[in-house]
Amino acid sequence: MFQVLTLNKISKTGLSHFDPAFFTCADDLSSPDAVIVRSASMHEMELPENLLAIARAGAGTNNIPIDRCTEQGVAVFNTPGANANAVKELVICALFLTSRKIVEGARWVEGLKGEGENVSAKVEKGKGQFVGPEILGKTLGVIGLGAIGLLVAESAKALGMRVVAYDPFFNRERLPQNVELYDTLDEVFPLCDYLTLHLPLNDATRGLVGKDSIARMKDGVRILNFARGPLVDDESIIAALDEGKVSAYATDFPTDAQLCHPGVIAIPHLGASTPESEENCAVMAVEELSEYLLSGNVHNSVNLPELRLERQGKARISVITRGECAASIGAALAGAGVNVTASASAVKKGVSCCLFDTDDEVTDDVIEKIKSDSVIAIRII
Repeated sequence: MFQVLTLNKISKTGLSHFDPAFFTCADDLSSPDAVIVRSASMHEMELPENLLAIARAGAGTNNIPIDRCTEQGVAVFNTPGANANAVKELVICALFLTSRKIVEGARWVEGLKGEGENVSAKVEKGKGQFVGPEILGKTLGVIGLGAIGLLVAESAKALGMRVVAYDPFFNRERLPQNVELYDTLDEVFPLCDYLTLHLPLNDATRGLVGKDSIARMKDGVRILNFARGPLVDDESIIAALDEGKVSAYATDFPTDAQLCHPGVIAIPHLGASTPESEENCAVMAVEELSEYLLSGNVHNSVNLPELRLERQGKARISVITRGECAASIGAALAGAGVNVTASASAVKKGVSCCLFDTDDEVTDDVIEKIKSDSVIAIRII
């Protein structure tokens, strides 16, 4: 029986996809075999020695210590695309919020409470301060054409916008009709009336929107960040808003410095906060963990390679190693008298996953014979 620790609130519908014959879930387990997490940080968490896998019910995994997990042989999964529609809808909402000064206007009109019959007249007199442009015919720059970025691009086109994009890893054959893909950010920035970010946070992307990049943008550009907060440099965006270089900044990841700034629309990380999205992410996370724990097959892992092998034996050995070691492990198994009926292996970033099916009994003695300095983890499934 595998024990699965749930961090944060996980959709009950999603968790119901675990087979109760093999899995039990709780939020107070001290030594779990697997973890499902949403936004809770695991960087300070001590990883149990028996931990096999972590599934992030969402796309980003910066709240998980990936390197430490890999060193310990813990598979880390995410759920790309499961919350894409929910985030897309909020991004489209933000296009209008940054344009029409809806938030500012709504706050202002609430201040008219108590004016009685004068409300209508004061609304007509004061509405001019909240004039904003339409998005029809304007240019939206989409940085990152993953699951969310693609949906945003397609929706923006349907709303009558020109869409320009940058993603150095995108396959041009998948490019939606009339979306313009450029080779550099320097080509995209000067074109945009609106700019939306849809890329992961790492050392290369941190502060992507900063003093220098903002200087290359149109005056009055409106910037949307529903990916990760540190993609935008705090000091730079506030200075640009104060100077009028940036007209508005909408973010799902507000910082203390941004709160209450008149040019910032601060949203409390609502991108994936829909019942549909939470359920989709949980279902995908459960399916990934179930497949890995019960069969060793790997899908949507951020630190292990994709690997699938239909079971063709009574026993299965799953091995995680540093570098490509499938041949040496296969030879070690043969030397131990184990007849391998089927095998598969794959390598990702110097880490190899191998599956070996056999009709022979796999004893502890056999496991000891295939251990080496390069082997990170072994288990019999």
